[in-house]
Amino acid sequence: MPSIDQLRIKVFADAADLASIRAWCQNPWIKGLTTNPTLMRKAGVLDYEAFCRTVLEEVPHMPVSIEVFADDMEGMEHQGRKIASWGVNVFVKVPVTNSKGESTASVVGRLTKDGIAVNVTAVMTFDQVETIRAVLDPGTAAVVSVFAGRIADTGVDPLPIMKASVEALRDLPLTELLWASPRELLNLFQADEIGTHIITATPDILAKMTLVGKDLTGYSLETVRMFYDDAVTAGYTL
Repeated sequence: MPSIDQLRIKVFADAADLASIRAWCQNPWIKGLTTNPTLMRKAGVLDYEAFCRTVLEEVPHMPVSIEVFADDMEGMEHQGRKIASWGVNVFVKVPVTNSKGESTASVVGRLTKDGIAVNVTAVMTFDQVETIRAVLDPGTAAVVSVFAGRIADTGVDPLPIMKASVEALRDLPLTELLWASPRELLNLFQADEIGTHIITATPDILAKMTLVGKDLTGYSLETVRMFYDDAVTAGYTL
């Protein structure tokens, strides 16, 4: 298994609280930031634009993906253009469909045609990847975020979809495939091995990066000692 420094894949922090964002975006392993309305709501964000502008002030040196939340095509496009105006490092996150299941490909196509970088999110099928690929402007940067973790949650192996997506996007040199919603650190190495360009990770996953290369015999002993110490501390007897 390669070390973290040997990986080709870029790691993006996935967060919505300023403390985590400040901390992780100073880490040399982190090459970008993503967030979304759900993370922001959980973090207690009340003013969407004010928070996003603050994040962009904190992170001016790497790509930041900020999501639209309108549910109609006109509204998504309007919000996307507004969000794009907040900074040169912004990628406008557009869900692959609206809440009615209607494809947003037309919005993605218009935005990228006008040079607006996008991150198409919540993708879970190869058909969706192909639909988006067909409308991306080859001269505009774009990210296609396939939620491999959520695919795996259904009992489906995401690797075939991810491998096919790498190949499908190969002729778009400014478009990158992102492995979204990883469930364990192993996903980082799996994504790197098949040529995925980016992987997102929450602070919980990122904290495990220090375990890479850890001696497993020593880790086993630490675990045994933890069980023993907790039993003693709890005062268990038989």
